[in-house]
Amino acid sequence: MTIAPIVEPKIGQRIAQILFITQSLGSAALIANATVNPIVGSKLGGSDILAGVPGTLLLLGAAIASYPAGILMQRIGRRPGLALGFYLGSFGMAVGGYAIVSGSFLLFLLGLFLIGGARGAVDQSRYAAADANLPENRARAISTVVFAGTVGAVGGPLLVAPLGVLVNSMFGFEALAGPMIGGAVLFGISGLLISGLLRPDPRDIGKVISDALKKDDDAPVAAARELRAIARLHGVQLAALSMLIGQAMMVLVMTVTSLHMKNHDHNLADISLVIMAHTLGMYGLSFLTGTIADRYGRNTVIAVGALVLILGCVVAPLSTDVLPLAIGLFLVGVGWNMCYIGGSSLLADNLAPNERGRYQGAVELTVNVASAAGSLSSGFILAGLGFTVLCVIASVLTCAPLLVLMFRRLKARNIAAFE
Repeated sequence: MTIAPIVEPKIGQRIAQILFITQSLGSAALIANATVNPIVGSKLGGSDILAGVPGTLLLLGAAIASYPAGILMQRIGRRPGLALGFYLGSFGMAVGGYAIVSGSFLLFLLGLFLIGGARGAVDQSRYAAADANLPENRARAISTVVFAGTVGAVGGPLLVAPLGVLVNSMFGFEALAGPMIGGAVLFGISGLLISGLLRPDPRDIGKVISDALKKDDDAPVAAARELRAIARLHGVQLAALSMLIGQAMMVLVMTVTSLHMKNHDHNLADISLVIMAHTLGMYGLSFLTGTIADRYGRNTVIAVGALVLILGCVVAPLSTDVLPLAIGLFLVGVGWNMCYIGGSSLLADNLAPNERGRYQGAVELTVNVASAAGSLSSGFILAGLGFTVLCVIASVLTCAPLLVLMFRRLKARNIAAFE
């Protein structure tokens, strides 16, 4: 196979590294703000009931923006599309920071909605990494970008206090505005890095790779298929299902774990330890997941990921002690990671370059809606049925990708038996 120098492995690796840096900065900004947003929501809104509204607005913004962002990137390219996403996030955080300083709850919610819209775009960075790499390297490229979440998970909370002190001492602002103002700077820097360094555009690299592969297969370049036709592809269905289920069930369990622990008299140190274990599971093994997906196949990673997620849901409610909860939440994080990276890689494999932006945006929309549904329903399930039943529900629903894989394997064996 002869492919133009534009898609030499070093080019794809460099693109993935740039996206890792920008995602690390963006992730740190988002997690720093997520640490204080419930406090700000409660303070500006005047009631603890409103503490969860900022997170809901962010998820809503991400869900609404995901599909248009995918279409935009397909038309104008990954570089300008991602850069616009980061600039929007910078503006949204500036609005949020001003809202905190001025004491405006509605303006704060507007800022969160804009930040959510930015997230709907920049979360598609992993697809840009996939575009820029050959099929046998795609999962590792995606895992590089996903691993940036580790930097955010560690660095984000550590930024909260210093940024608060900085804006208070320099400008006399409310310390809670620090993460928003600092986040605006980090998102702005990420946008500039994307604009200046993400070259060639990953979308264009993806087209060159696809054209070269089609020439080797001696097949003509086809027009973009309709969304309905793409949605009927078995690989696309499994990819979307694995990401949707993995995300929704992870959020369902994670969202209420801290409250579950608080209800059993754990202190903040215990809760932080369990959440840290969960975050490590989500992002820390990304490189290993990518390597396994490229070597042994996407289906294998998805199946193992679903099993690990189920195992985590079984372990977590066994005891209210810190160790079982930490192990359970760690496994839930690892299972999510494998479903997420395996599903993202499988989706990229099944789409042509002129289809990726649009359909990947549609899948991101469903994943964000599922995430919001998991977040909103978790509190009701915990209050009405308890943590154990919540984990049982998550375990049962996580069986869906496994059932799809088993059904298709049995169907393939039956067809082979009749031939």
